[in-house]
Amino acid sequence: MPKPTPKPKSKTASKSSMQTRRNAVYLLDQVLGEGRLLSELIASGALERLEPQERARAQRLATETLRGLERADRLLQKHLQKYPPLTVRNVLRLATLELCQGGAAHGVVNDAVEIVSRNKRTAGMKGLVNAVLRKVVAQGEDAWNLLRVPRLPKWLRGPLVQAYGPETMMAIEAAHFAGAPLDLTVKGGAAALAETVGGVVLPTGSVRIADAGQVSGLPGFEAGEWWVQDAAAAIPARVLNAQAGEHVLDLCAAPGGKTMQVAASGATVTAVDDNPARMERVRENLKRTQLKAELVVGDVMAQKGSYDAILLDAPCSATGTMRRHPDLPHAKDGSEFGDLIGMQSWMLDHALSLLKPGGRLVFCTCSLLPDEGEVQVEEALERHNDVRVDRTALEVPGIEPEWITEEGGLRLRPDYWSELGGMDGFYVACLRKDG
Repeated sequence: MPKPTPKPKSKTASKSSMQTRRNAVYLLDQVLGEGRLLSELIASGALERLEPQERARAQRLATETLRGLERADRLLQKHLQKYPPLTVRNVLRLATLELCQGGAAHGVVNDAVEIVSRNKRTAGMKGLVNAVLRKVVAQGEDAWNLLRVPRLPKWLRGPLVQAYGPETMMAIEAAHFAGAPLDLTVKGGAAALAETVGGVVLPTGSVRIADAGQVSGLPGFEAGEWWVQDAAAAIPARVLNAQAGEHVLDLCAAPGGKTMQVAASGATVTAVDDNPARMERVRENLKRTQLKAELVVGDVMAQKGSYDAILLDAPCSATGTMRRHPDLPHAKDGSEFGDLIGMQSWMLDHALSLLKPGGRLVFCTCSLLPDEGEVQVEEALERHNDVRVDRTALEVPGIEPEWITEEGGLRLRPDYWSELGGMDGFYVACLRKDG
């Protein structure tokens, strides 16, 4: 019996596909040409004209292209005598990624040519785009898979190789290239939720879902039973181990994952952040999860009071989150690291001044750089004779002994739990003030 003839794609669907790809190219232009972060672009409404599904796809295409940028460039350089303008390069990169991931050649190539044709500055290169992509199609998907795992830019790779060695660096890069599954922090029973959503319970108690789809459509979202939070990001609050009746200060609190963890313990929480828009997200998340915290929009350094426990998630390079944010190493160049390190020291000193005698402070950063973690704690101990590291706080289910560092902190890396999908890079330490 002959197979039925497939229905041709409608003009509306074809136009939608082209618009999605066009917007993905715009995102790439902004990241690679203007040094902007995807999160900032999305928050500013860069894709607001797209339908939610198209917006998500455009963001996913841009993210995956950035993740595989080195491979795309290596395949394209074989067919280019010189690099074309950035927008054309990004059209080629995006199309190459799709073709090498099994995208339908006809639709991908036609949309790429159409995107270039619509811009007066690039219209003259539509023939080049068509010819180059036809050659990529002829190479086949195997050419992509034979290339090495993409490496981080030299400005970042150098310091990380110095910190961890070349073998570990390659394992970290493999974790970045693999991307990140979705992790949830659960108010109640993690096992029950994992069974409901088809996920697994990680050793530290988070629920991990490999292919989540639309987050807001997952069971328990509307009821506020959980929130999205990488498993590594959930560990600092577990180390703090807030107790009912304690007064806890959460500094640099937005977007609020740790605030909700502390609030769920029954502690009285004051959450501080200087970004009004991000604090509005905290407010919305607290409302959805039916948890309570006092929210303060203001400068961390202006805070006063005396607290039983403090959680300081200090502003940092965010180099530990690159498996979820592959735009970061391309949008930044490391020039701001010095200022961030200085800010972390000031915030840590001020936070310690707000801690009651006998109280504890968890300092953490989502960074892979020792200067933003291990070194900060070592130097803080030198500045404060009445503060010590509390190693017993790290006795949290799921924490491996080899993750504990010489000075008594916790070093988390993307290559840990590689068989489970990795984790974000984080540094966590618990400091206790003498009573």
